Amino acid sequence: MSVTILAIESSCDDTSAAIIRDGVLLSNLIASQEIHNLYGGVVPELASRVHQQNIVPVVDLAFKQAQVGIDEINAVAFTRGPGLMGSLLVGTSFAKGFALSRNIPLIDVNHLLGHVLVHFIKEADKPHVPPSFPFLCLLVSGGHTQIIVVKNHLEYEIIGQTIDDAAGEAFDKCAKTINLPYPGGPFIDKLAQQGNPNAFTFAKPNIEDLDFSFSGLKTSFLYFLRDRIHEDPDFIEKNKADLCASLQYTIVKILIDKLVKAAKLTGIKDVAVAGGVAANSGLRNALTDVAVVKKWNLFLPSLKFTTDNAAMIGIVGYYKYLAGEFSDQSISPVARIN
Repeated sequence: MSVTILAIESSCDDTSAAIIRDGVLLSNLIASQEIHNLYGGVVPELASRVHQQNIVPVVDLAFKQAQVGIDEINAVAFTRGPGLMGSLLVGTSFAKGFALSRNIPLIDVNHLLGHVLVHFIKEADKPHVPPSFPFLCLLVSGGHTQIIVVKNHLEYEIIGQTIDDAAGEAFDKCAKTINLPYPGGPFIDKLAQQGNPNAFTFAKPNIEDLDFSFSGLKTSFLYFLRDRIHEDPDFIEKNKADLCASLQYTIVKILIDKLVKAAKLTGIKDVAVAGGVAANSGLRNALTDVAVVKKWNLFLPSLKFTTDNAAMIGIVGYYKYLAGEFSDQSISPVARIN
C-alpha cells in the first residue's frame, strides 16, 4: 500500500507544504517573507503573523500541484523544532488540526534531520543515488554548523558542532558590516566570484577535536575593517569583492579542514553536505576538489533543497511512518532540540 505524507515546515520565515508518496516528491510549495529584509533579519512576531496568513493557501496549492485528494493522506508530518516558537506554533497547530479532523497519524520532525535527509528525496523521472550508511554530513546553515555521522534514516550522532556562532550567521553578520543586504550569504558568494580570496587574511579559530567557532572570525573581520577605514574611509567600497572572497575562503577553509579530519577519524568515504550554506558556490567547489583528492563519494543537494522546505520534513515523516514512530495530540513545539 502506498504511503502519502502531507508535510508542514514553519520553523523560521518560510511557510512550506509538501506532499510525498512512497519517498517521491509530488509537490513542494514555499511562501517566503520578504518583509524581513527591511529589518536586516527575521522579526519573530512578524514571521508568526505571516505564517498564519500563508499556511492555508500554501497547503491548498500543494494539494493542487500534487493532484492528490485530502482523503489520500496517510499522515501529517510537521517541524517540531528547533526554530522560532511563534512560527513553530502555527505549523504545529495546523498539522494537529488536520490530523485530528482526518483521524490520521501525526508525526513530529526534527528540522535538522530534515536537512540531512534531503539526499533521500526522490523526484519523478530523475536519477537518484543516495549516500550509503553510515555517511558523514556537514550540516551548515544560519543557525547550525555540525558534523554528523548518519547511521540510518532515523539514527545519527553529532561528532562536531559550533561552540558559538554558526557559519551562516558569520556570513550574514559580516555582510552587514560591509553594507550588503540581508540575507548576506548569497551576496557575499556572488561578489566573492569577482574577488581575490588571498587578498586579506582573517583569524582562524584554534578549536580542538571536531568543533567549530566563528565568533573570533567575526571579531577579526570587524577590527580589520575598523583599522582600514580609519586609514581610508572608502576602503570597503574599493575592496568589497576582495573582502567577500577572502571572508568566504576563510569560512570554507575552516569547514573543509574539520570535515577532512572527521572523515579521517571515522574512515567514512560517503560525505554529504546540507543546509542553507550548502548552496554556497565556494563551499561546493572546494568540496568537489577535496572529494577527488580524498576519494570521497560526495553528495551535494539540489539548490532548491538547501533552504528550509517541507519536502525535507516529508521525507523524514515518510521514514518515521514506516518505523511506526507517531506523535499524539499533546505534543508541543520546542525552540531548541539537543
